[in-house]
Amino acid sequence: MKDKKGLVLEGGGFRGMYTCGVIDVFMENDIEFDHAVGVSAGAAFGCNIKSKQIGRALRYNKRFCQDPRYSSLKSFIKTGNLYNKEFAYGVVPTLLDPFDTKVFKENPLRFTLVCTDIHTGKPVYHDIENGDALDIEWIRASSAIPVVSKPVKIDGYELLDGGVSDSIPVEWMMNQQVTKTVVILTRDKSYRKEPMKFMGVIKRSLKEYPKLIEALEMRHKRYNDTLEKIDQLEREGKIYVIRPSKPIACAMIEKDPNHLQEIYDIGRMDALNHLEKLKKYL
Repeated sequence: MKDKKGLVLEGGGFRGMYTCGVIDVFMENDIEFDHAVGVSAGAAFGCNIKSKQIGRALRYNKRFCQDPRYSSLKSFIKTGNLYNKEFAYGVVPTLLDPFDTKVFKENPLRFTLVCTDIHTGKPVYHDIENGDALDIEWIRASSAIPVVSKPVKIDGYELLDGGVSDSIPVEWMMNQQVTKTVVILTRDKSYRKEPMKFMGVIKRSLKEYPKLIEALEMRHKRYNDTLEKIDQLEREGKIYVIRPSKPIACAMIEKDPNHLQEIYDIGRMDALNHLEKLKKYL
């Protein structure tokens, strides 16, 4: 029986350039998966593995990271979204650096993304299949950071960042009948998440959504418990993990294209260093 291979892509804002470097190496070396799940930046950048567009996420982020139409305080004040809906999720992926929607649709890779239901605080898992405007809206929902983004209304849900409820959906993926699971993290081995800062401000901003607040308050504990589980599964040889070989730091709005390139290059280097062991695992 053929192994069914799963890929888990953590979020982390522009640390997701690390993931881009890793998956570009995968594509260059014909390492393929049957099912991938991405959270937040892991969905927004990682979905390029389904359209098989090597270098695309790095290219458009370097090109537009300094453009206030892409992400800016001005956008937040004007629209309620730090990352601009019309430009970042409209003009860029459809006109300026478009998805290859034909390949996206034809690729048999199942790509699932994770969002958070703001009324329940629970994760919502959704498959994107076409790379069209509706799929891009789901990607936007998965990446919509609480407080600096408006909830995304779609298919009867009101959604925000999937990282709030399931930052690293490794257990979810392992329940999808996969036999091999590869996890790409965007934090180094030593990292553990601290409780969220500015919870007072967050509670005031999100006071209509008590379950979402509860999920945010517990996020660090769930995240750290997941890391412990990942470490255990890795020791047991049940999953294969690629994580940054050194700490990666970047701003929520990263304006330095050279820094984006540096993060991407670390991902490429780490992936190349893992390549032979990964091939044996798979």
